[in-house]
Amino acid sequence: MKRLFKWIGIVAGALIFLVLIGIIFIYHVSNGRIQKKHAVPPLDELTISTDSAVLARGQHLSIIANCVFCHDNDLGGQINHDGSLGMIVGSNLTSGKGGIGAEFTNDDWVRSIRHGIKRDSTSLLVMPSEVFVKLGISDLSALVSYIKNLPPVDRELPKTSVRLLGRALFATGKASILVAEKTDHTYLSTDVSTGDTLKYGQYLADIGGCRGCHGLNLSGGRVAGPPGTPVSSNLTSKGVASWKEDQFIKTLRTGVRPNGKLIDKFMPWQLAAQMTDEELHMLWLYLKSVPARETGNK
Repeated sequence: MKRLFKWIGIVAGALIFLVLIGIIFIYHVSNGRIQKKHAVPPLDELTISTDSAVLARGQHLSIIANCVFCHDNDLGGQINHDGSLGMIVGSNLTSGKGGIGAEFTNDDWVRSIRHGIKRDSTSLLVMPSEVFVKLGISDLSALVSYIKNLPPVDRELPKTSVRLLGRALFATGKASILVAEKTDHTYLSTDVSTGDTLKYGQYLADIGGCRGCHGLNLSGGRVAGPPGTPVSSNLTSKGVASWKEDQFIKTLRTGVRPNGKLIDKFMPWQLAAQMTDEELHMLWLYLKSVPARETGNK
């Protein structure tokens, strides 16, 4: 019996040792990637304005580009997710206590929004810069002008962090959280004219983050995300073949599909609903022009 307990102790000790080695390996690999320095590309020069039309445009962009979805309606920041994978926090963007607005330079805004890179050249976590790199320079200027003119919000928040399970998925390539690695830093930002209907519709789909949930080709299907992330709809011409424009617009305005079913709450339709009629028209025309694909992010 003593020999049995001795062997049980040895096996248990060995297992504990292996678990500790595994944890050390996970933290070593994940920290190495999280602390990796990224080359900072040439930064666009912003034109900061206090003109009321520019600020109104910036506010509109903060809604339809989903800034308020992560950073709260006042852009004072909020905790978006706190679970076994980690904590996702939208920073306080204002100049209030706990905010970054008072210390950020124009270059800091461009580097973080468009490229997902911090001051120390490491990558931001979760921030969708792979989307915002496509913001036109006039729109980016308007957005930053709006943020700079926001009333200060005193709200101190923890930083986004990744826990052991999240680090394990990240270290083994099962989760992608370093936005600097996903962003096309060579993308040349240009202003898109509303006169080019299809191109502007594509621009709205890009900066609105449609591809983040519906796939690069907008064909929907299962996408990466936190637990409970729903299967996304096919937005290509095949997926919306039976829809009419008025049904599409009404769905985004009300959150109710033509068949009476509610859009999953994961979808920020309330923000898309605040696009203008003209914007929704151009977005619809673009989606109808996207080549038909079977559902599945192909």
